[in-house]
Amino acid sequence: MSVIDFHNHYYPPKYIDALKSGKSSVKVTIDAEGNPVLHYPGDYNVAVRGHRDLAYRAGVLDEHGVDKQVVTLTTPGTHVETPKRAVELASLVNDEFREAMETRGKHFTALATLPLNDPAASVKELDRACRQLKMPGAMLFSNVNGDALSDEKFWPIYEVANDLGAVLYIHPTDPVGVEAMQKYWLMPLVGFLMDTTLAAASLVFAGVPERFPKIKWALCHLGGAVPYMAERFDRGFHAFRDCRAHIQRPPSSYLRQFYYDTVNFDVNALELAIKFAGVDRILAGSDYPHQIGSIPSMLDSIRKLPISDSDRAGILGGNAARLLGRSG
Repeated sequence: MSVIDFHNHYYPPKYIDALKSGKSSVKVTIDAEGNPVLHYPGDYNVAVRGHRDLAYRAGVLDEHGVDKQVVTLTTPGTHVETPKRAVELASLVNDEFREAMETRGKHFTALATLPLNDPAASVKELDRACRQLKMPGAMLFSNVNGDALSDEKFWPIYEVANDLGAVLYIHPTDPVGVEAMQKYWLMPLVGFLMDTTLAAASLVFAGVPERFPKIKWALCHLGGAVPYMAERFDRGFHAFRDCRAHIQRPPSSYLRQFYYDTVNFDVNALELAIKFAGVDRILAGSDYPHQIGSIPSMLDSIRKLPISDSDRAGILGGNAARLLGRSG
């Protein structure tokens, strides 16, 4: 069975060097083990070797029997910079992603990063990433400095994505209301999942998937709480007129067309997502190499699912291959 890890992250070394230059809102320090630490409003990430060394990382994938990863940037994203600097850094990251695809294509493909605080520039960068750099789409953050992805200022991005039939993959960032999540790592443990849920629900109620039906939407972390809460969204559709203002059918019917990665390693949760969206909409994901991620847990949870071998093969890699437009 081919294994494609759809949820994992890469900090290109040139990107980290650009942050170190001082021309960034992100501060970089070095920890006791020699790892860069990226400090940004509300959080920080430790860029361990797996985040930044693709040769090392390829060996990890071979060790665990993972054939390919779909690499993406992770928090803080370029939208925390000034718009001008965001454009520069997004272009640099995508060029580095393309180099990884060209030199290490056996192990890596990529989804572009966009300077989302400059929607017009994001339109151009998405078009360049898909047409020139041959990426299948982009990763979006669940909000852009507090602005919802459903805001009409982002719709030009969706117009281009729709024309391209692109993948748009939503990853959480600092959630709305983050001030209530300062202790016990509640921001990544709770806030990230809720912000993904909020982004998906807002997009659907605003009519974005209906207006742009060729976009292939995917959600991190098993969709946050989407499979669990979708019935409540449908009740809202029937109960409240403004929930029907932009869509013609219940929200769950749109959300069942989204894809969901398996970065929730509880088998019961995975079964719920399968029952909600269908086994062909589930994508293997590890969140490697974050501390909270795990390639072994990804593989173990999928292998424990009480499903057929063909369905398991789909989750492990077949579904991602079809989504990305690959034959295998």
